[in-house]
Amino acid sequence: MKVLLIDVYHYNRGGAETVCFNTGQLLQAHGHEVVYFCLKWKRNLPSPFEHYFPESKETRRGVLRQVKNLVNYFYHFEAARKMDQLLRDEQPDIAHIHLIWGQITESILPVLRRHGVPVVLTAHDFRVVCPAYVFRDGRGQICERCQGRYFYHCFLHKCAKNNWVMSGVMAAEQYFRNAFFNPSRLIDGFIYVSHFTKKKHETYMPALRQKPNMVLYNNAPEIAAEPYKKQGEPYFLFMGRLSGEKGIRTLVEAMNGLPSCRLKVAGTGPQEAELKRYAAEHGLSNVSFCGYQTGVPLATLVREARFIVVPSECYENNPMSIIEAYAIGTPVVGANIGGIPEIVPEGVTGFRFESRNADDL
Repeated sequence: MKVLLIDVYHYNRGGAETVCFNTGQLLQAHGHEVVYFCLKWKRNLPSPFEHYFPESKETRRGVLRQVKNLVNYFYHFEAARKMDQLLRDEQPDIAHIHLIWGQITESILPVLRRHGVPVVLTAHDFRVVCPAYVFRDGRGQICERCQGRYFYHCFLHKCAKNNWVMSGVMAAEQYFRNAFFNPSRLIDGFIYVSHFTKKKHETYMPALRQKPNMVLYNNAPEIAAEPYKKQGEPYFLFMGRLSGEKGIRTLVEAMNGLPSCRLKVAGTGPQEAELKRYAAEHGLSNVSFCGYQTGVPLATLVREARFIVVPSECYENNPMSIIEAYAIGTPVVGANIGGIPEIVPEGVTGFRFESRNADDL
């Protein structure tokens, strides 16, 4: 079978891309042929299909660049043309979408339908039913006001990075998409990465209940088991983006009451300076910041940690950090929110705590 994998990025930018690449490798290992369709980015990995890749906002040039960026947030004309050419040349049997909204856009869906290619979407986030992806408003609070149809709430509550303009554009795009390119009409099947994700999608877009679907947790390559030999002074590890929805501030605050425990923070993000300042002001010498880590250095940090901590304050679907920790053999302390409870059974592979509660953590 020839499978077309579709994602905004052709490099390991986040969890969706990791799953996309892992899926491609798994398919190839089982004898299937894999074709990729992504946007052009400077960090993209080499690909024999990159001549089909449309321009991104990073690579687009010209005096009308900003205007084109806005138009292409709703409908990417070049993506539709390039997809048409790829389908004529490669003739895939099925298309598997990971991320497209606001970048590749839904412009490719009618093209796939016209060529008779069945389409499956893995719902890595909630963008099908929530303009701001993660059910959080501009104040960082859990928000389900839109209910799959009243998207003006995204603007009223500045759900996109607490920004009026971004929130308005995202709300408008959701109205546009649902009116002209509704996923329940143009996508043939859905893969949900947790039962929690499936429930939210089907609650706010009931038509999806009639679509073929399955819950398939994220995957990571198996790593050979090793004897339990933790080296050096014990520590907990946070790995990921340093931003509000990830709950890292709550984790650092919890370290106030744990002077004998060490926390290592691997990652960067908008909260980095604030977190370092907080740790310095409170004399948290037991908290160290390791910066962005990947590959062998990150795997070593995970392997040597007593636990990794996933203190999320948003509806996580199926965090890759948990899956990757399990692959190495490290247990997890996770917030009791979103899809996390499904993959962190209490007292079996880790422990759970009340999200946003530093004392409980």
